[in-house]
Amino acid sequence: MNLELILKELNFKAIRSSGAGGQHVNKTSSKIELTFDLENSSAITDEEKVLLQKNLSTKLTKEDVLIIFCEETRSQHKNKELAIKRFLELIKNNLIVPKKRKKSKPSKSAIRKRLDSKQKNSVKKALRKRPKLD
Repeated sequence: MNLELILKELNFKAIRSSGAGGQHVNKTSSKIELTFDLENSSAITDEEKVLLQKNLSTKLTKEDVLIIFCEETRSQHKNKELAIKRFLELIKNNLIVPKKRKKSKPSKSAIRKRLDSKQKNSVKKALRKRPKLD
């Protein structure tokens, strides 16, 4: 994964932010829409593309485009920085391949200890019962 190439492939669009505001909000476009075309990216290898498509399937459009919005601050530049930061974090976290689980079973001594403790518990509880008077 080449970060410099990825950052060059990002597309940004400034949109008017939603929600309440004064006169200023109707004039400025501070909300940022970041789009990244995963399918046509040359900065990501084919294996990484497959992994990202699988892990980000709910966040991708039908054309395999990732869209991230940011409207947290009133500054367009800060929103752009936040969107890039979120995007890079999302990509890095979803490129991690989980370790394969190795099957394991308890050792013979562990099995013996567990059975002994169960037997001791059983005897302890049996002694709590009232004695049978026949």
